[in-house]
Amino acid sequence: MNNIFPTSYLPDIQYVALFLRAEAPQIELFETFPKQTCRNRCNVMTANGLQTLTVPVIRTCGNHTLTKDIAISYREPWQQTHRRCLEAAYRKTPYFDHYFPHLEKAFSTRFDTLVELNLFCLNFIFKILKVKKEIKYTENFSPIADSSDNRVALSKWTPEKLSFPKYYQVFEDRQRFVPNLSVIDLLFNEGPESAVYLEHLP
Repeated sequence: MNNIFPTSYLPDIQYVALFLRAEAPQIELFETFPKQTCRNRCNVMTANGLQTLTVPVIRTCGNHTLTKDIAISYREPWQQTHRRCLEAAYRKTPYFDHYFPHLEKAFSTRFDTLVELNLFCLNFIFKILKVKKEIKYTENFSPIADSSDNRVALSKWTPEKLSFPKYYQVFEDRQRFVPNLSVIDLLFNEGPESAVYLEHLP
């Protein structure tokens, strides 16, 4: 079902574009939480190349834990690591100083669940884009019919399958353009033009 989306940590560009276009989108809460997906990881570009940032989680009911029950682990200082990575990667971008203070709370607040953290991130993105989009959650689980379902199609990062227009990336003098990074890459580099970019994606 393409109005149901997986929860996503600092979601990628394709995710945000599709979410904004979707009619009455909902975020899935009642799936069994899958490993190594956009639900708790994102991809950003650094001076040394691509970097994947992962939020460590606790499966409160083992392998049968539902997404809504996934807790965040604070045994390791992941918030400090993520903040430092983003500051190093994007502090020289044109819009970092304008936008990062609004995101910084994600790295100083102790969110109990992954869904809470991801909701904060999504609200930050919509605030910067100056769009109003109601965020609703599923109330039960709808079976996944095929791989075109957003809960499958958006789970794994596959930039090689996408042909997105290039935009300015801060390390373009030393790194090739990489499409469909976390949308914060677009926001920090393109600022207000990000909304236009998202609107015109295929």
